[in-house]
Amino acid sequence: MKLEEKVRFAKTLCGVFDNFAQSQERPKDFARINIVFRPLPWEIFQGPGFYSEQYYDYSPWEPYRQGIHRLTYDNNIFIVENYGFSNKERLAGSGRNPELLDSLDVNSLQKRCGCSMQFKETKTGHYVGNVEPGKECMVPRDGKLTYLVSEVEVNEQTWISRDRGFDPETDEVRWGSEHGPLKFKRVEDLSEMVTSQWINEIRE
Repeated sequence: MKLEEKVRFAKTLCGVFDNFAQSQERPKDFARINIVFRPLPWEIFQGPGFYSEQYYDYSPWEPYRQGIHRLTYDNNIFIVENYGFSNKERLAGSGRNPELLDSLDVNSLQKRCGCSMQFKETKTGHYVGNVEPGKECMVPRDGKLTYLVSEVEVNEQTWISRDRGFDPETDEVRWGSEHGPLKFKRVEDLSEMVTSQWINEIRE
């Protein structure tokens, strides 16, 4: 995979995305939500990584989902690994306020096995991603474990995503949007840190 392809993908992920138009058109079906993907300092993973959060627009300091991610590659697949971490409350709001990332305890990072997202570039600058196969990304919901099926399409303008949880025994849908995918538009670019050095730099 060429360096320019790695940089392009990382830049495409980074930003603030808002489904304002969708929430206005169908307010009964969709709340207004923000997604933020922000590049992390290179030192966190000794390589490229991201902090992400999703929150309802009325509650930016209380994200309902937070993630730490490491970016790796396998042939023509971009792999966005998922990590659990401590002190989530102290990092809440880091999407918009990166200085809060100073509170991240690197030693607390634990890879969530089975939960990596795998992206392919279907055309220049347009990526389609799915959680890695195997039904091993387990998410508790209402006291029961479900396996996650996550689908994402992202490019320079838009982010479209759908997350659903399935019963591991019956494969029946247990949770997730009943009204289709969430459709976001990019409202801010956060890719300034993403350079060829950030992607490939090796330090002693």
